[in-house]
Formats: sequence, structure tokens, C-alpha cells
Amino acid sequence: MFPCANWLQPLLALLSSTLLTRGHSCPPSCLCPDHHTVNCQGQGLTRLPDSIPLDVRRLLLSDNWIPAIPSDFLVLYSDLVYLDLRNNSLTRLEPDTLSASSRLVLLDLGSNNLTEILSGTFGESRSLIKLRLGNNPYLSAVGQDAFQGLSSLRELELESSGLTELDVGVLERLPSLRLLRLEGNPWICNCHFAKLFLWLTENRSKLPTGMEGLECSLPLDGRRVSLGLLSQESFRECRFTLTLTDYLIVIFSGISVSVAAIVASFFLASTVHCFQRLSKGSKADEEEGID
Repeated sequence: MFPCANWLQPLLALLSSTLLTRGHSCPPSCLCPDHHTVNCQGQGLTRLPDSIPLDVRRLLLSDNWIPAIPSDFLVLYSDLVYLDLRNNSLTRLEPDTLSASSRLVLLDLGSNNLTEILSGTFGESRSLIKLRLGNNPYLSAVGQDAFQGLSSLRELELESSGLTELDVGVLERLPSLRLLRLEGNPWICNCHFAKLFLWLTENRSKLPTGMEGLECSLPLDGRRVSLGLLSQESFRECRFTLTLTDYLIVIFSGISVSVAAIVASFFLASTVHCFQRLSKGSKADEEEGID
């Protein structure tokens, strides 16, 4: 009926495909199965790829050699919901690197070489629900305000890393937390661990492996024991242990009391001396009057 229909339909399909390709560029060596997903997994990348579409929502960068994330990286990608950087070479996250990720729901930084999570790293990522930081063998410190502002965070993974202690204030700042993974860390059951032990006891329902799945080293012989075998009585000696802050307060108080005593003694001695001089002067005047 329409002789040109046979060749017009393929031509239109080709033109529409070309327009779509121009409107949505995919980074080299990556796959883009849809307009909001960029998959660059296992491509041997040593830095973040160029030409990432600004409207990307799922960015998959696992199994590469990426050593760092630029501090302004997420400023351009405000629609990003899912960011997978698992199994790369990340060693450090600068503060506020992820503060612009207002819509980010899942962030996977597991199996990297992170050494420390600084306070302010995640800014006010209030939409973040799942944060994976496990399998970072050199991770030994987490800042007290590292997770400040993550009011929606439900799952936090810190398993199989290098943590020996963790300030309980870090966890108290996560009101929505439902799941916490801490197993596989070289915890040390000293007095610094006592407050964390108490918190874990009260929140054991959030531990997928339970208290039995966590182990710590005894300070005397280094023997590993399950937290399920310990109780609050195991840390009873810590109730009378002074921290460095306590010692500084005691020392400062002692110095203050000593200084106050010296000043008071000096003032008292000066007052007595003045009265003695006045008394001697009065007696001398009386004797001169008699003469």
C-alpha cells in the first residue's frame, strides 16, 4: 500500500538510535544497559571514568584499581542513588567528599585499603540507608562524628577490618540503625571496650551473628574469647579505672588547690605582718606620749 514503508521504518529506527546515543553517552569500556545505569566493573580502571552521564543513578565501579575519589565528584551527580566502589584501592576519604550525595541510598566501600573514617566524611547524607565499609584490613580508627547526620542509616557494615576499639558515641548517633556487622575485627577486651560491650549487650538484636559471633583478645594473655562468654562483671575493674581526662582533672585540681593555698597563706601572712607593724607603731606612740 505504501511502497516506501519497507525502507522508511529501518531509517527511522536508525535515526532514533543515533539521537539517543548522542543524548546519553556511555564512558569507554563501560556498559550502559539503561539511561540511568553505568557499569564499569572489572575494567582495570585506575581513576574514575570520564563522560559519566549527569543523570546517572546507579554507578558500578567495583573490582578496579581506583585509588581516590575527588572531593567534588558527587557535586555533579545529584541523582545518584547507588554507588558501588567495592574492591578498589581507596586509602582515604576526604571530609565532605560525600556531603553532596543528597539522594544516595546505598554506598559500598568494602574491600578497599581505607585506614581511617574521619569526622564529617559523609556530611548530611540523610537519604543513606546502607553503608558498607567491611573488609578494609587497615581500617583502625573511626572518628566520633564520622556518621553524624546519617539519620536514615539502617545497615552499617564494619566487619573484617582492623578495629580494636570503637567509641560508642559513633553508634549512638545512628537513630535508625537496624543491622550492625562488627565480626572479624581484632577487638581488645580492655576498659576502652567496656562501654561498647554494654551497648552491644543492649542492642544484640542488631547483630546478625549475635554476641557469640564477636571475639576479643584478653589484655593479659591475648587469648581470643567470644563476647557471648563475657558479662558486665568481666569489666568490673574498669568501674574504678581513671581515664587520661580524669587524671588531668585530678592533677589540675591539685595544682589549683595548692596555688590557692599558697595565695591564701601569703595574704594571711601579709595581713598579720601589717597588724604587727601597726601594733608596734601604736605602742611607740604611747611611750613617746608618756615621756
